[in-house]
Parts: sequence; C-alpha cells; structure tokens
Amino acid sequence: MMKTENLTLVGEWDKTFPRSEKTDHSKVTFRNRYGITLAADLYVPKGATGKLPAIAVSGPFGAVKEQSSGLYAQELAERGFLTIAFDPSYTGESGGEPRHVASPDINTEDFSAAIDYLLCRDDVNPEKVGILGICGWGGIAIEAAINDPRIKATVASTMYDMTRVNANGYFDSENTAALRNAKRAALSAQRTEDYRTGTYKAGGGVVDPLPEDAPQFVKDYHDYYKTPRGYHRRSLNSNDGFNATSPLPFLNFRFFEYAGELENAVMIVHGDKAHSFYFGKDAFALLKGENKEFEVVAGASHTDLYDRKDIIPFDRIAAFFNKNFGE
Repeated sequence: MMKTENLTLVGEWDKTFPRSEKTDHSKVTFRNRYGITLAADLYVPKGATGKLPAIAVSGPFGAVKEQSSGLYAQELAERGFLTIAFDPSYTGESGGEPRHVASPDINTEDFSAAIDYLLCRDDVNPEKVGILGICGWGGIAIEAAINDPRIKATVASTMYDMTRVNANGYFDSENTAALRNAKRAALSAQRTEDYRTGTYKAGGGVVDPLPEDAPQFVKDYHDYYKTPRGYHRRSLNSNDGFNATSPLPFLNFRFFEYAGELENAVMIVHGDKAHSFYFGKDAFALLKGENKEFEVVAGASHTDLYDRKDIIPFDRIAAFFNKNFGE
C-alpha cells in the first residue's frame, strides 16, 4: 500500500443521515497519484465474508462524504456491496493544500485512486469494482471511467458536466468567446489579487439568504445545503464555497470527448424535473453500446436525488451493478 499522510479524522458519527444497523462503518485513507491523501468512510454489510463487489462514491460537487455520497454508500452497503464515500482532494477531511480547490484533472484522478485502494483490499473482488458520482461528480465519474477500464460499471446520479456549465453557463446561455474571455480576465485578475494578499478569496457557497427572485433550483439547493436537512460544517456548499479561482481550469477542459470509446457499463440516473436534466441526456447520447442505461425518475428535481430515499432508485442501481459485475 502507498504511504499516506496522517490525517486528523473525526471519530463521532456526524453524518446528515442516520447510521444503519445493517452495516459496519469505519474511516480509511488512501493516496492519489499526486501524493494527496484522501479520507473516506468505509461501509461493509454486517457479517459479510469473502471477497465483495465494491463501489467508490463521491459528490455532489462542493459536498462532503457526510452528506449525499455517504447516504448512497450506506444504502448500497445494505444491498451487499463494500463501499467507500470519499472527500475529494483539498476538501473535507482529505489532504491537499491550498484548501478548497477544484480541478477536473485531480478530481478525476481521485476516483481512480479510490479504485487503486479497493483493488488492493483482501475483501474486495477485483473483477467487481465500480464507481458512483453524484451531481458534478457524476460527470467526473464518467470521465474517470473513460480513462480507467478497471472501473467495470459507473453510475452518474443527477449529473452535471462541470466543464460545460463553467464554460457555457446554465442552459448554454453564456456560450460565446467574448463571455468566456471576460470570465478568464476576471478570474486571472483574482489570481493576481490572491497572490498579492497571500490569501485565497472564497467563491461563496449556496446563496443565503435567498433573494426573492431566486430560480427554483437555487431554492432547492438552499433547502438542502443551508437547512438541517443537509447542512454540514465541512461542506463547501453549506459554507463559503470553493476558492473563487477554481473555475479557471474547467473553462478549457472538456469532459466526454472520448465518451464513445467507453466500453464498460454506465447508468445515468436523472429526475425529469431537474434543471440539470439536459446534462444527463446529452452525456448519454455520446455513449455507445447496449450496456448503457438512462434511468429517468419521474417528477424528481435535481436535489431530490441527493437524499430522498423514497424516490432514489437504490434497488435499480444495485441491480445495475450486479448485472454488469456478473452475478
């Protein structure tokens, strides 16, 4: 195993969801290719023996493992999988300096580093390893799977393409060179200011208080991240957000350029009432092969698929992994 940094990890249960009596939970760490140590919650079916199918989970973008990803990981562990929900580099309990940085390259690497870790566990079946990404991490998960054939199956839930939304704005409403160049100029000027002051300006998390004219999806984000439903003290979206300059690399990065070359299985899960539905629909159109599935959750908004156990199709997701792992 790669040597990891000695991180300070919280001992108590501080998740936004109740602890399951059907699983065993512990904290683990692993290192990515850039030498950053990542922190994760490990969930194992209680009483499980032998080599298990395994899934690494992360997201939403700007969230921590104590929120939606931990819920997904615990639910899938109840269904027979060994799972980890990890904090991305530079966030949550994971390592990396400076704090609160996002990177399309390093964050994609984080998923492959999770696969490194899982494949080297004695209780994992190396032929049955997959990943699940939520929101912005759904797009990152698909990007990771394109480049890493060890990932046998991938699920992207309520996904965003973070490269597209940063470069083009919501609903592609800012898709011009002039607008992108204006963003580049503003972000580059902020870089200069950050270096001059020796501090990194925060980009701001979910807006609070809500303006009266806020779009419904912004209200939905507020209802999750800024209320007891989903607030967490280490969550960037619940607090001050990523560093303001974090969008810079996403402007020039393009996910899914080689999506048609992804041979292993993918399921995209999206609510048909989600403002982000077009991300999932368009990404699915780029995939090829009969092992690709698009699961539409009728009536669900974007954030409904963060934590609403009554409508998140956990059984369908588990069945998808089992089918493509080879039961």
